Amino acid sequence: MSRDSLVFYTNPQSRGRIVRWMLEEVGAPYRTEIVQFGPQMKSADYRSINPMGKVPAIVHDGTVVTEVAAICAYLADAFPEAGLAPPVSERADYYRWLFFVAGPLEAAASNKALNFVVPEDKQGLIGYGTLDSVVDALRAAVSGRSFIAGNTFSAADVYVGSHISWGMQFGTLPKHPEFLSYWEKLGGREAYKRGNELDDQATS
Repeated sequence: MSRDSLVFYTNPQSRGRIVRWMLEEVGAPYRTEIVQFGPQMKSADYRSINPMGKVPAIVHDGTVVTEVAAICAYLADAFPEAGLAPPVSERADYYRWLFFVAGPLEAAASNKALNFVVPEDKQGLIGYGTLDSVVDALRAAVSGRSFIAGNTFSAADVYVGSHISWGMQFGTLPKHPEFLSYWEKLGGREAYKRGNELDDQATS
């Protein structure tokens, strides 16, 4: 497999860092294209890959995949030898927490970052209800577990772990012991360190 068969469009100051970590876990060769915020990201050329004009995105053998959770799940399936997805019959937690973080957690954390509080009488309309309810559910999910979807590390840990780490770093999630313990098991992974180093180099 050549590097050109898997192309990674990103900016190191974006959620592309999550996909970078996932790619390093996969271990397949890939080519990185840094896309600058502003005119380049909104250009017709890049919008032909992602009409939203945002990163990250991948193109694998001509197939375009966008949205971080989708990219992580796709890569786990496209490269099964990496062992980053549970067997299909054991994927309930895997899908559940991938989509929980992509939906309720992303929405609740974004609203917190923007200092937007959902009125109490509108919480039923917002989907996630309250940030506290989201945090409580996620705390329970990682409590006493090394991994979010079974006994082995998976793509769901890349995605969930990244959001927990960033949430604690930027103040959208509290530093609960359950979150700290879960992240401690993930943050030392060699693929995570390699991905960070590559993205840090791209910003210098």
